[in-house]
Amino acid sequence: MDTSAYDADLPAHVERALAGFLERAGAEIRRTEPTVGAGIDALAGFVLGGGKRLRPTFAWWGWRGAGGDPDGPDVEGVLQAVASLELIQACALIHDDLIDSSDSRRGSPTVHIAGAKLHADSGWLGSPSTFGLATAVLVGDLALAWADDMFGEAPLPPAALAAARPAWRAMRTEVLAGQYLDVRTQATGDASPEAALHICKLKTAAYTVQRPLHLGAALGGADDDLIETLREFGDEVGVAFQLRDDLLGVFGDPSVTGKPAGDDLREGKRTLLVALGLQRAAEQGKDAAAKVISDAIGDAHLSEDAVETVREALQDVGAVDAVERRIDELTDSAMAALDRAHLAEPAPAALTGLVVKATQRTY
Repeated sequence: MDTSAYDADLPAHVERALAGFLERAGAEIRRTEPTVGAGIDALAGFVLGGGKRLRPTFAWWGWRGAGGDPDGPDVEGVLQAVASLELIQACALIHDDLIDSSDSRRGSPTVHIAGAKLHADSGWLGSPSTFGLATAVLVGDLALAWADDMFGEAPLPPAALAAARPAWRAMRTEVLAGQYLDVRTQATGDASPEAALHICKLKTAAYTVQRPLHLGAALGGADDDLIETLREFGDEVGVAFQLRDDLLGVFGDPSVTGKPAGDDLREGKRTLLVALGLQRAAEQGKDAAAKVISDAIGDAHLSEDAVETVREALQDVGAVDAVERRIDELTDSAMAALDRAHLAEPAPAALTGLVVKATQRTY
């Protein structure tokens, strides 16, 4: 294989590694219990049906930046290890869609909605929605279990896998802790900017950028100082990534994002955008704007016209501009950390491009 192609088209190689693993992992259970094939197909369709592949890409460039050689003997093992991050992502998204009662993901029905439809179309006994819920829980669990298998079975020297395992363990725990914190914050109604930022750091920054970089760099034999600098870089980029996601959740084009605009509001998410909107409305004495924003949070039947009214209120009190400034500040701080890391070429340029992709995207 032409290994020079890894850097040039990493997502295609990640896709190849995922497709191969999913086929191997499901082969035996498909033979012994064919009915489970529908669940495996749901997982494979979800994993291979789209996604930005940001987590494996950040991990790859962490490895390359630590001196990893794409022409060396470990390249396929590293590819398998970093591609396994997509299975953790699948678990998180499938369960997140269930928790948030989301109907669509990437322009297609979510796993629990598709499961409910299968039940209804087949005329099975019981509740279609309950079957869909159970399907999503189990398919998400399967993704997490297979993520461990894919990472642990990567053909790499035992010492390399051992060096990366602390990042792997921390990442799994942090993303689940962040999801719980998100749910708890919605339940308690904590609308403070501090709570919103804490969720950003734990739920998104850690497992989207920071820990993948840590994992990749550890696979490449990075020392503690380099890992610490990359984690600092990853924390800033990861929070900026989530803040962009928050803006897109309210202002994004559904035909581009694949999700209905305003879903974050309907789901009751206490994002920094919403938190700053409420805070600034109170500071400016704009009670009407505060009420518009507050009433929208958690309204499952929020109309498109109501979403537009919320957009106007958030812009009027300056919350949108404040979030954009925060993204710019985080990006500048991340780039400063990247300069200090002194990574092997061509990792600095690649990571700079990823920063732009993560923080200035429209989807």
